[in-house]
Amino acid sequence: MAEVCTQGVDTGFVALGYAKVAVLGVVQGITELLPISSTAHMRIVPALLGWQDPGSAFSAAMQMAALAAVISYFWRDMRGLAVGSVQALARRDFDDWNFRFVIWIGLGTIPIGLVGLAMSKLLNTCGSPLRTLPVIGVSCIVMAVLLGIAEIVARHKRTLDHVTLKDTMIVGLAQVGALIPGISRSGSTLTAALFLGLKREEAAKFSFLLGLPAIALAGLKEFFVLWRADLDAHGWGILFVGLLVASISAFLAIWTLMHILERFSSWPFVIYRGLMGVFLLTAFYFGWLA
Repeated sequence: MAEVCTQGVDTGFVALGYAKVAVLGVVQGITELLPISSTAHMRIVPALLGWQDPGSAFSAAMQMAALAAVISYFWRDMRGLAVGSVQALARRDFDDWNFRFVIWIGLGTIPIGLVGLAMSKLLNTCGSPLRTLPVIGVSCIVMAVLLGIAEIVARHKRTLDHVTLKDTMIVGLAQVGALIPGISRSGSTLTAALFLGLKREEAAKFSFLLGLPAIALAGLKEFFVLWRADLDAHGWGILFVGLLVASISAFLAIWTLMHILERFSSWPFVIYRGLMGVFLLTAFYFGWLA
């Protein structure tokens, strides 16, 4: 179907209506925080169902649902970091790990913030070349290979309290890859953390905590862009339905990911991503998906 643009912003989700956006909200919420690429699923599911592509604006705005889910699930960790940092500041203990880790998260967010701003027009414009099936398919396969290699070579011994500034910057740089549709923010940061030798569940926690500022900034920026594009009340209503549903499904996605990593490994996601990438490239070659 043709794209729906509002002052240059891809707002295809408005044409879908409340029920379809609710369905896509479930898909978006689940895939946003699992290392399997939400963008790929937002291209596959609507295409298979014959629906309008919800557009890049929908995916970006759904970051706020992911933010709510991460904060809810890791509330104790975040509270500990916040309280510990405030107490460290009060006693001027700048070597306190909580204080340093919060600062490191801020520094680790700088790369994706700068690159995201530089690429914002390319990423969110109507007809973005980065949202094509070949790009997404290749990205899925590349990340599947990298995540698989990480599983093979990783030591799975380090814990979060042994993370350094260097580790945070490496994972922060890996997070930049999430700007390319199909890479997945969760996938790129989880892979980098595994390469650094973290235990699987610790790597996932590190990925989510580091991603909080980026997720918040991306979501807020997209809300501002949609407001500047004069999205009407009907459009906002549809978007908030998607956000509500996506928040619930995203929380369940985190719970699922953490339990899989604690008990098994990331191989199910490696296999799934690889097969999805092959499917996308095949579907594009034979014309099954537009």
